[in-house]
Amino acid sequence: MQISKQLGEIVDNAMAEAIKDGTLSIPQDQAPHADLERPRDLSHGDWATSIAMRSAKLAHTNPRTIAQAVVDRLPKDTNIESIEIAGPGFINFRLAPAMFQQVVNQVRDEGKDFGKSEQPEGTHKVNIEYISANPTGPMHVGHGRWAALGDATARVMSHAGYQMYQEFYVNDHGTQLDVFANSVSVRYQQLLGKDVQMPEKCYGGAYVADIAQKIIDTDGDKWLNVSDEERCANFKERAYRYELDEQHRVCAEFGVHFDKWFSERTLYEKDENGTSAVDRALAAMRQKGYVYTKDGAVWFKSTAFGDDKDRVLIKENDEYTYFISDVAYHYNKIERGFDHLIDIWGADHHGYIARCQAMMAAWGYPDMLEIMLGQLVNLFRNGEAVRMSKRTGEMVTFEELIDEVGVDSTRWMMLSRSADQPIDFDIEAAKRKDASNPVYYVQYNHARICSILRRAAGVNDAGETEGGASATEGTKAAESSAQVTNPGANSTANPEPAKGAHGIEENLPHEIDAIAAKAIGDNVDLSLLTHESEIALMRKMDDFTQIVADAARDRAAFRLTHYSLELARLFSEFYTKCRVLVDDPKLQAARLALCDAVRIVLALSLSLLGISAPERM
Repeated sequence: MQISKQLGEIVDNAMAEAIKDGTLSIPQDQAPHADLERPRDLSHGDWATSIAMRSAKLAHTNPRTIAQAVVDRLPKDTNIESIEIAGPGFINFRLAPAMFQQVVNQVRDEGKDFGKSEQPEGTHKVNIEYISANPTGPMHVGHGRWAALGDATARVMSHAGYQMYQEFYVNDHGTQLDVFANSVSVRYQQLLGKDVQMPEKCYGGAYVADIAQKIIDTDGDKWLNVSDEERCANFKERAYRYELDEQHRVCAEFGVHFDKWFSERTLYEKDENGTSAVDRALAAMRQKGYVYTKDGAVWFKSTAFGDDKDRVLIKENDEYTYFISDVAYHYNKIERGFDHLIDIWGADHHGYIARCQAMMAAWGYPDMLEIMLGQLVNLFRNGEAVRMSKRTGEMVTFEELIDEVGVDSTRWMMLSRSADQPIDFDIEAAKRKDASNPVYYVQYNHARICSILRRAAGVNDAGETEGGASATEGTKAAESSAQVTNPGANSTANPEPAKGAHGIEENLPHEIDAIAAKAIGDNVDLSLLTHESEIALMRKMDDFTQIVADAARDRAAFRLTHYSLELARLFSEFYTKCRVLVDDPKLQAARLALCDAVRIVLALSLSLLGISAPERM
């Protein structure tokens, strides 16, 4: 259990006791909880609660008097060094090292499950829909931000106890596919020597000619002399499928795997009862009394729920609007049994929120739909704005970016700030292999710990011979040689297994968990971990569960980038001040256990962001 939760329970119990014995006149069911927080200034202690100040109005009593009543009823605990009442009524706790030392065993025992929690209101089945790019061209850099944001949000929320379901909405219904097909048709004819011009309304990117060339490679001039209608009908499906396959491929390359790719077309398909998702959504809205006919068109009375004007669902010529697809799609999610819906949109869709919130309210679900808006990504190269791709002369695509920068650095940059803030993405800065690149710095520290553990376990590291340094060498030089090999290697890809002096791959059967267990042994005396840098690491690891829970609640995965960077910094500080490989076997085992716990939390933090944790760099 988290230290803050343990302290919170004893504070809540002390408050309950003070109420029960009549010292405080507060209705028991109205008493606030401790809700401990870290003091901004650690000289004030490790944890603090403002419960006394939050109870003052209820108790009609001075907060310091309430604080004293609570403190008087706190049990004696050797894990608490001191308790003081400060300022207007804060209760500050200073903890003994033993309280922090327990987190080392907890992390190592729980492994990848460390930091998991459960939602107090029970399991929520959440549908998160993101990217949802049109299948009419390559995904742009903005789609990359939604990919990183959606996937990391789902990972973090899942770790915090939500049941997540990830979905990509395929916009494969509407006139844009007809325009796309016609664009490919014209390029096809041009490539075969026919003098035809691209229409004003078209997709003009070089990728359109690439698709046309693929059709030529397969079919030759088979479609050159048929009617435009026949050619476009064939090309429409082929071009659409090609781009959809590209979206699947790029998402997989980025580490994003959806539970469902939902086709917009299916909303209009009739089931065995002769009704479609559009029919059912419209009927449900009619039943609630929020659909009416005017001037031959069918309208949704969205102004009843705060929208600035009513919205057309079916035009006077019986043509469906784009909005009715959104109506049917969200009603379909309700039919599928989701408790909560999250949509991630670009900031340019802000004006669409009111009508979508209105449709949910019309069905009786005013709080079910949550919209996350992502701001723009501005590309730079060494501080200079990047407008076009060097390769194509057109926009820089998402795939081009990850090909040049790498998945890990791209994810980190896309997740480094809150979704409501724009990102200035400097390509060259993201490619650097030094401490100025935060993802490299975090991964480097993870790999450094793995190297220390391998050395301590007597497992040969890269470039070492059979007579390499043993785990018990007590010099700083020996520890320094247990650092990361080849720090200039590419950290954004999965590093190649290290090779020995003769080019033979070594140590492949060794899993790092087994190596750590061998290096550390059993019955570790963690009471030896009392240095301030050791306490700082343990304190930071204890924060992890709450960091994840808060990031899930606030849809703020970016906090994990800050957390992992700070944990890596604290480890680097510890590594500078405290030797790990020392003559004292008990102290060495304790510090190796601490290193191993940090390794686990760093790897877990990175995994929640969808970023790899290399064991060698």
